[in-house]
Amino acid sequence: MSTALDLLHSVFGYNAFRGAQAEIIEHVARGGDALVLMPTGGGKSLCYQIPALLRPGCGIVVSPLIALMQDQVDALLQLGVRAAFLNSSQDFDSALATEKRLLNGELDLLYVAPERLLSERFLALLERLDREGRIALFAIDEAHCVSQWGHDFRPEYIQLSALHERHPGVPRIALTATADELTRSEIRSRLGLTAARVFISSFDRPNIRYTIVERDNPRRQLLDFLADHRGEAGIVYCLSRKKVDETATWLNQQGILALPYHAGMDGGQRRQHQQRFVREDGVVMVATIAFGMGIDKPDVRFVAHLDLPKSLEAYYQETGRAGRDGEAAEAWMTYGLNDVVIHRNRIDESAAPDEQKRIERQKLDAMLAYCEAAGCRREVLLNYFGEATSACNNCDTCLEPPQLWDGTIAAQKLLSAALRSGQRFGSGHLIDILRGKRTEKILQCQHDQLPTFGVGQELDEPGWRSVARQLLAAGLLHADAQRYGGLTLTAAARPLLKGETTLMLRRAAARLKPVKTTRGKTVTVSQHEHGDDPLFHALRNWRGELAREQSLPAYVILNDRTLHELVAHRPSTRDELLQINGIGQAKADRYGVALLELLAQNANLDCV
Repeated sequence: MSTALDLLHSVFGYNAFRGAQAEIIEHVARGGDALVLMPTGGGKSLCYQIPALLRPGCGIVVSPLIALMQDQVDALLQLGVRAAFLNSSQDFDSALATEKRLLNGELDLLYVAPERLLSERFLALLERLDREGRIALFAIDEAHCVSQWGHDFRPEYIQLSALHERHPGVPRIALTATADELTRSEIRSRLGLTAARVFISSFDRPNIRYTIVERDNPRRQLLDFLADHRGEAGIVYCLSRKKVDETATWLNQQGILALPYHAGMDGGQRRQHQQRFVREDGVVMVATIAFGMGIDKPDVRFVAHLDLPKSLEAYYQETGRAGRDGEAAEAWMTYGLNDVVIHRNRIDESAAPDEQKRIERQKLDAMLAYCEAAGCRREVLLNYFGEATSACNNCDTCLEPPQLWDGTIAAQKLLSAALRSGQRFGSGHLIDILRGKRTEKILQCQHDQLPTFGVGQELDEPGWRSVARQLLAAGLLHADAQRYGGLTLTAAARPLLKGETTLMLRRAAARLKPVKTTRGKTVTVSQHEHGDDPLFHALRNWRGELAREQSLPAYVILNDRTLHELVAHRPSTRDELLQINGIGQAKADRYGVALLELLAQNANLDCV
């Protein structure tokens, strides 16, 4: 009988499990339920794929990502795993053929959209399979979609508790890369996993460098950032559909291949753009948060945010789409005071219950605290998920620490300006008061007569904007939606205004131009080590031709790390080929002869 380690090597082409994978697989293979929290790129899929292959029957995988099921299934077929999917993109005959294969025992894994799984037809099919003992397990991917207060809520996910009620003897594994303590509790409660074993891996993605810059000229700032990523795949997130379209158009005008993606586009065009991003090299996707969940593309080298995400969970998940291959990647964001006002107004004006609004405000406050952190960003981010760590030396605040200064008097001036002007004006108006600018609005309101008029000459406009942001992040000011974003004082501001407490603020250090380096965790073979090797380029060209012939993403044939190992070790026999990570029996059978010939030709050229 095959063991988990046998399957890992023979099917998936790897020699050892990572982290808690072996423990999770053993637990589920023995029939236990599990909730798995593992970072993107940490190997979550193996935690249900291998138990499904070890147990009798077919593993049923619930996934909300219709557009990506085909690629996931294609990747398994390349490994020799009998996989298929069922979703609304199929016609009736294709779906019927898949159902017949399932009933005939011809499938190891079946990916199902939640709405299809919950249909009466499919529930009846599951009843029949369960009576015959032919359901290996249920895997619920992207389990955070069950959270009504989360950023990826899917109503159908709440109904997945039916799996436990109807099939109590079938093990279930719920998986997500993003969940704070509140979301974890909600997942366990709503999916009936209160007795499940919880596996929490480190949330750290040490290969990702985190950088946040104060918004000045966002397009120029983005272009400067992208200068170090020419020809690389990446994602640029924007808050609005209009901004997505405008940014994608502008990037193309700058000579950068960029595609828009948002919910307002035609479905066919969205699928085409997503497919191009996944299957082509060097495409930049400009998108709203409608794009990205479950993206398997391993060589995304950067994620940039032109607007502030509404929570650290959203930020962590979105930035986690970079560097899934473990190579150096960057998470970059430009952030300004207006972001805070927009998000606060949206929360206050929403029709959500008061409790939900309270939680959303707490999540936004945590996001703001991260942006304004004077210490290591990774420490703040991981601490939010309940994980302690030390300074990382791979974020902007570690590499170029901001200076701290006593901002007590400056804060008192800004708070006083807000209070004396009636707590109904935004930051721009308050800064004009402090800097003594006699604008038409200032004169109309007679705010040039206030005691605070002109008392803030020591700071320029960006300096005062920084103070206002930090007072909002610290909870001393609040953007009041009922007063059109007017800044109002909170109860916490009173002691500071009266001189009973002091306040240290951060002053951003001048940003140096980023240096292109191999950062983050050590890998066996560096992506940059063989970038100029003729054999590496020959392998990539060979892989690209195969991918085009089979209409597959290139990484499904062989990923970049496997190509680097081929260059480093240059196997000359099938047995040596099977020692390369990412090459199992099926891939050796399918591509082994061609690979060995290509490697031999290169060896002969080296000898000439």
